[in-house]
Amino acid sequence: MHGLREYLEAGGLMSYGPNIADGYRRAADYVDKILRGAKPGDIPVEQLTTAKALGLEVPPTLLARADEVIE
Repeated sequence: MHGLREYLEAGGLMSYGPNIADGYRRAADYVDKILRGAKPGDIPVEQLTTAKALGLEVPPTLLARADEVIE
């Protein structure tokens, strides 16, 4: 189990973590909007609702063990 996809490309079995290149692209979109005059406070923050979109329910026991829960 790896935290980055790049380890899979080097022969790892599986990963669970962010796509770093996609994160940079998204950050560039926010910078572009700000440089074009948008107020940072007016730019909506992307919300990821993957579990809900897939119809999954996170067990309460797992939530209780989490260091941080982002909804």
